[in-house]
Amino acid sequence: MYSVKFHKEVEKDLEKLDATSRILFTKTLGKILQSPELGKDLRNTGGIDLSGYKKMYFDGKKKRIVYKVKEKEVIVYIISVGKREKMDVYKEAFKRK
Repeated sequence: MYSVKFHKEVEKDLEKLDATSRILFTKTLGKILQSPELGKDLRNTGGIDLSGYKKMYFDGKKKRIVYKVKEKEVIVYIISVGKREKMDVYKEAFKRK
């Protein structure tokens, strides 16, 4: 199983989630750590280049976890968590990478 590392701003992302969404995030994170390849590959869309990163939905398809798999270190690096609305979660991920 992979271990997890969080970008320093992810804590703020998680604080914005309600209690139910936090529970769903935790469950989805567990799935990612077991099988990180399950996430959908991201690419360069609209000038937001997240090639090499993946996304996983939670809370239906309302929210996303954006992450990178670091195979050599056996780490999943969570870079952004939030709503897709206005591409916000992806814009934040792009700024943080």
